[in-house]
Amino acid sequence: MPKLKRLSGKEVVRFCERLGFRVSRQRGSHINLIREIQGHRQVVTVPNHKEIDRGTLHAIFRKLSLFVSETELYPLFYTD
Repeated sequence: MPKLKRLSGKEVVRFCERLGFRVSRQRGSHINLIREIQGHRQVVTVPNHKEIDRGTLHAIFRKLSLFVSETELYPLFYTD
């Protein structure tokens, strides 16, 4: 069974930017990323930590999977 990788907030933000999200604002250590497609606003919040907790990382994965196919997300978030 694949395991979640250990990722930093900066790595997740970089990946989201490649998917078309852009940083809309940052408040404290939380970065809001936004993407508008066909008039619909898609928002994801990522903590800017050196290492994101696994539960938080899984929640970010689930949120992104609402907008992006899981086949695109698996290589970033999970090991083989």
